Amino acid sequence: MQVSSKNKSEIQAQALKNLIESHTQKTAKSKQLAQQNRPILADRSALGIKFSPNLKEICYPIIIERSKGPKIWDIDGNEYVDILMGLGINLFGHNPDFIKKAIAQQLEQGIQVGSQTTLAAEVAQLVKDLTGVERVALSNTGTEAIMAAIRIARSVTKRPKIALFTNSYHGHSDQTLVRATLAEYAKKAINRKIVEKTANNNWLNKLTRPLQSQLQNNLNPKAVPAALGIPPSLAKDVLVLEYGNDRSLDIIKAYRQQLAAILVEPVQSRCPELQPQAFLKTLRQVTQEADIALIFDEMVTGFRIHQGGAQAWFGVEADIVTYSKIAGGGLPLSIIAGKAAYLDRIDGGMWQFGDDSSPLVEPTFFAGTYCKHPLSLAAAKATLDHLKTEGLSLQDGLNRKTAKFVTILNSELKARDRPIQFTYFGSFFALDLSQSVISPLALNLLSYYLLRRGVHLRQGDRGGFLSTAHTEDDIKFIIQGFLDSINDLQMGGFLG
Repeated sequence: MQVSSKNKSEIQAQALKNLIESHTQKTAKSKQLAQQNRPILADRSALGIKFSPNLKEICYPIIIERSKGPKIWDIDGNEYVDILMGLGINLFGHNPDFIKKAIAQQLEQGIQVGSQTTLAAEVAQLVKDLTGVERVALSNTGTEAIMAAIRIARSVTKRPKIALFTNSYHGHSDQTLVRATLAEYAKKAINRKIVEKTANNNWLNKLTRPLQSQLQNNLNPKAVPAALGIPPSLAKDVLVLEYGNDRSLDIIKAYRQQLAAILVEPVQSRCPELQPQAFLKTLRQVTQEADIALIFDEMVTGFRIHQGGAQAWFGVEADIVTYSKIAGGGLPLSIIAGKAAYLDRIDGGMWQFGDDSSPLVEPTFFAGTYCKHPLSLAAAKATLDHLKTEGLSLQDGLNRKTAKFVTILNSELKARDRPIQFTYFGSFFALDLSQSVISPLALNLLSYYLLRRGVHLRQGDRGGFLSTAHTEDDIKFIIQGFLDSINDLQMGGFLG
């Protein structure tokens, strides 16, 4: 029987009311502290992902008190199986003993910030052993690593422009926090497909036609700032292209004399269903022919999909590769690595004592007080040592575990006639928007329903991570949590 729009609105209103009441009761202390801290603590996470008037009463983060293995506990005493896993940091689960031990040992020796340590070269050697890069520099965050990689590329090529792709995320620096001016057409088209079970192809074509036209004419969609406070002038040297589309390669060729670098998330955290190996291989060929630096942003894929990251998985060797998350073992650390011809711009390159040698090239500027922090390096060394000792069997086993998890979950959803499917890349999994019918509101509510079922995922996220600490029982619990939560969405009138 067809449900009228009025009745559907009433069902949704009651479901929202019930959800808000249950969530605020379960996480009362987190809500209380969010309100108490708001006058003094400027904190974006206090909004969840984005402020929403109809969800105002639950726009606050869950405050976590402790964590171990695959589980976390909040200040209200609630236990959750965690699939956020520190935004992908915790490949081995929370607080693994071998990393705790390494940090404790370094604490006994001291925290010598600003001076050199033997750990720096040891970590660099481990990165080289695992990934095959020639040289390594160390920093603190993913954003810093990307900033440095772009500066290095520009110093080598002597060109001003960079290119990146729609749906990619490369940190919050001004030069990468941009979008294409025509991105709203694609966004509207996607949203319409999400909301309606049967997409109207004429509407989709009409909405995306301006973007398609520019791509066909080899014109780059002009980049504009994606956030307040970023001067438009900083976007003029950025091209924002469509990932996986061969037309983007034509644009790159057209701008080859101006492009210093192409910045790529090999598999985008915002669009993991797109895994374009053939496109990446062709992109590598195009950039080599034009002497454009190819930069792989492997903050998420690095050390997770394979010991050698996405480079090894896809068989594509970038000029510069950046890593973070897993590499730091839970502490702040990022890595800028790659070919010596590029990394030499950090320190001038190779020279020796006792002869007339000197740095090979003029270096650019790179610095940071907390670069090579001893505690971060100790955690990183323990992490990389563990990865090297375990070998590829660690990633292979975790990848298989995730594939099985997603296969079972999708099969159960299909059997229940739910219009939702999931995708995965290695041990990262996410709702597949190309195969799912779900509104932005329902997507946001999914995380709240999961929390009610004891599965932790940050508000608004559509994907999570499995770790080596997740047991078969944990995975069964997660599957049931998703099935029950999606059923809650259906019963509340938020699906279909």
